[in-house]
Amino acid sequence: MKRTLGVCYYPEHWPEETWARDAAAMVAAGLTWVRIGEFAWSRLEPAPGTFDFGWLDRAIATLGNAGLKIILGTPSATPPRWMLDRFPDMLAVGADGHPRRFGSRRHYCHSHPGYRDAARDMAAILGKRYGRDPRIHAWQIDNEYGCHETTLSYSAAARDAFRDWLAQHYQSIDALNRAWGNVFWSMEYADFDDIDLPNQTVTQANPSHELAFRRFASDQVVQWNAAQVAALRPLTDAPLIHNYMGRELAFDHHAVARDLDIASWDSYPIGFLSDRLEGDAAHKARYLQQGDPDMQAFHHDLYRGLNNGRWWVMEQQPGPVNWAPYNPAPLPGMVRLWSWEAFAHGAEVVSYFRWRQAPFAQEQMHAGLRRPDDATAPGLAEAQQVASEIAQMPDVAQAQAPVALLFDYPSAWAWEVLPQGADFTYFRLMFETYRALRCQGLSIDILPASTTDLSGYKLILAPGLATLPTGLAAALSASKAVCLLGPRTGLVTPDLTIPLPMGPALPGLDTTVIRVESLPPGMSRPVQGGGALRHWVETLEGTAPAQLSCESGGPVLVGGKSLHYLAGWPDPDLWSRVLALLAKQVDLPLTPLPEGLRFRSTASHLFAFNYAPEPVEWHGETLEPAGVAWWPL
Repeated sequence: MKRTLGVCYYPEHWPEETWARDAAAMVAAGLTWVRIGEFAWSRLEPAPGTFDFGWLDRAIATLGNAGLKIILGTPSATPPRWMLDRFPDMLAVGADGHPRRFGSRRHYCHSHPGYRDAARDMAAILGKRYGRDPRIHAWQIDNEYGCHETTLSYSAAARDAFRDWLAQHYQSIDALNRAWGNVFWSMEYADFDDIDLPNQTVTQANPSHELAFRRFASDQVVQWNAAQVAALRPLTDAPLIHNYMGRELAFDHHAVARDLDIASWDSYPIGFLSDRLEGDAAHKARYLQQGDPDMQAFHHDLYRGLNNGRWWVMEQQPGPVNWAPYNPAPLPGMVRLWSWEAFAHGAEVVSYFRWRQAPFAQEQMHAGLRRPDDATAPGLAEAQQVASEIAQMPDVAQAQAPVALLFDYPSAWAWEVLPQGADFTYFRLMFETYRALRCQGLSIDILPASTTDLSGYKLILAPGLATLPTGLAAALSASKAVCLLGPRTGLVTPDLTIPLPMGPALPGLDTTVIRVESLPPGMSRPVQGGGALRHWVETLEGTAPAQLSCESGGPVLVGGKSLHYLAGWPDPDLWSRVLALLAKQVDLPLTPLPEGLRFRSTASHLFAFNYAPEPVEWHGETLEPAGVAWWPL
């Protein structure tokens, strides 16, 4: 796999006389790719039907002639002000019933047909002009779906589209009433046109109603993306990409990816630690300038599971960001570490955000590779070092990991609607499972729960999988792996009701969850032999043999030869015990790692990354803080 570096650049932000100098400096720094255009609608079409492509033609010529490969973005994330005069009702509406206003970005509703068509038309216009331009090597569709909590919109357009979606999905209003249990509280409907959006109710809306709305909203994102893809496909042979975000679960990324060629995501490790990750004060202090040791790798593996393994980092943090509650600078060496970690997980491109820090508007405090005065910022030297290193290292091929973790966006929506515990989130459960595996030195593939071929894995985990997809049980059985399901796996129907008979209803494993409990912070249930359950505890009934039990009685882990069910949320000590027990069954070697050290295995090399703020010894080598090392396998 050929590894290359890129950068995000906004020629419309800078005097035209600086473009050639910038392009030459990018090439001199070892950068190959440059992303442009994704926020430039007001400059491309300053008034309805009045286009100005001259500046973009010249920018593409300048960058392309310097030897850079261009990623051209469609600008639909930033509709210009005049678009609101054309479509006053295109604004997304919050759960409070108030429309979003113009003055930032992503202020559109995915369900608005007029703006969806306008965005599609702009994509087609760009495709006709630049689709066969040899300097355009990739396209980015829109920018960061779901950012600023914009997947769910409670607009009139969304209401009308939701009613149509429900009619198609359920076919009859009686079927919907039965599926949702609307006899409860006299919530029955006589017609699909009677159904409103599940916001501003006196107390919680029917969970089935809420989950249906989330499924609908995800489908709207898929259709929005597909419209622009359909416009561009006939006009270009260059790959189509979207840049997803970290911990953004409001829409099904697997469904969006089916229309794209490459997945990418925007990696901001220090911002995520502060803004999007649970953790105690000591943990956040320890990794203040590095980011969590597993957050980036988790998303690398998540997005590697889309689009047949082709994925990029479209935006990589090179310095302090502006949007987190607190924004420290990266520890020296971390920009290099983050870049190499992405490559070890299979990234084709790592692109830094951005070339030069903007001296104006919302992101003026967001660092780039260069300062606003055009002096060199600290991240540039580390990017140059990475460019030099990848030029000297042979290509690294990926290999199937020994462990698969099954990920399911609808499960995230189900448990968001019906958490039954203030700190229960699907992402947190999945992330702590991933962390437990990584702490044992394991590499992991994250796959969609709908995957039908799981052959070649030694260990497969599917915690929190709300409803078992059709065919999953057969795929698990055919894999010949040791499989761990639970907690909270297979406990609801696709309509978010309790099935009868009750779950998890696993073939060959006689166990039923007959009671669930959520525990407040600081409370736990000790397990015989060490470790404890926290957050979530289940009571099981059945004949499946217990392998671990609570000190107070009752099974924690039950299982047969290959299929196991975990009846609670383990703390780190219990996770270590569970994984050791399962790994022993399949002769999977575990390597407990020092705090902050992480591994990633490829087909040819073992990579090591030191997130710790102190040196770590391994294989006779000292890895300094932010240190990276690799050894041939």
